[in-house]
Amino acid sequence: MSNLDRARFARLVRRALMDLPAEFGQRMRNVEIVVDDEPEPGRVNDGMELLGLYEGVPLTERAFGEPYVPDRISIYRAPIQRMSTSPRRQAQIVRDTVMHEIAHHFGISDARLAELGRGDAD
Repeated sequence: MSNLDRARFARLVRRALMDLPAEFGQRMRNVEIVVDDEPEPGRVNDGMELLGLYEGVPLTERAFGEPYVPDRISIYRAPIQRMSTSPRRQAQIVRDTVMHEIAHHFGISDARLAELGRGDAD
């Protein structure tokens, strides 16, 4: 994969973050968002490739004043690029995946996302 493809993908992730409603962007705390090529071997979601992963303590479960290591949201480039060769479709998948993982940062579970019709981005 070329560095140009990696740079383009990173721009898609940044654009998805910029498209967040301001109130969400302002409330995100102590979270690192990274682009990785692939998830760790064996990481799947209900038998499907993993597109993103939230690792951390959701804001709803944090005690006031307790120190926490930064949360981490990983967005996986290769599985998303394998899903579609269309740049427009890839941008939509990235956006949905970023939103899905940020929802976990705010304490929204996969079950609740499914109820809201947003549960298919992992």
